[in-house]
Amino acid sequence: MTDLKKWKLLQSRLVINNQWCQVRQDEVELPNGKIIDDFFINVRPDIALVFPVTAQQEIVFVRQYRHGVGEVLLELPAGAFNPQEEIAEVAASRELTEETGYVAEKLIRLATLYDNPVKDTNSIHLFIAENMIKSQQQELDITEEIEVVLIPVYEVIQRVLMGEINVCGTITAIFLGLEYLHKYKI
Repeated sequence: MTDLKKWKLLQSRLVINNQWCQVRQDEVELPNGKIIDDFFINVRPDIALVFPVTAQQEIVFVRQYRHGVGEVLLELPAGAFNPQEEIAEVAASRELTEETGYVAEKLIRLATLYDNPVKDTNSIHLFIAENMIKSQQQELDITEEIEVVLIPVYEVIQRVLMGEINVCGTITAIFLGLEYLHKYKI
């Protein structure tokens, strides 16, 4: 058993509150009694992320521009959702279909992880979907321009090692998805 203690929240207020960004300023008391009055927290929605595998053993990736880093990145289909309004499985299935046009017959939860627990409030819900079928056109948001990229499962790790795939949540889902396939399917 640990003797570590939680911080005591004394006061909290939203200092930025709009559609694209919410930031909370907390006043906290540390276990040693010290008060910090400007600990800022990013209030973020949860993320549903899918490791989609086709019947041909290809992984369905998306390539898109990410303004935060100013780069076009190769990553797995994912999207934000509010867990008070939608369950993670529904959000994952919806985002997969909207971004790629592929439909998941069944999703299996791989893990639920914290994204950045120091400063962010959200979790990432990771799923695997097998035997993906392309059933419709993409339904992209105004901020999205997405290229669907199919990569054979045996090439995925090499692409991570070469730096072509370099988004943390995607890499975590890749390793958990490959472990799932190795453990349960091979």
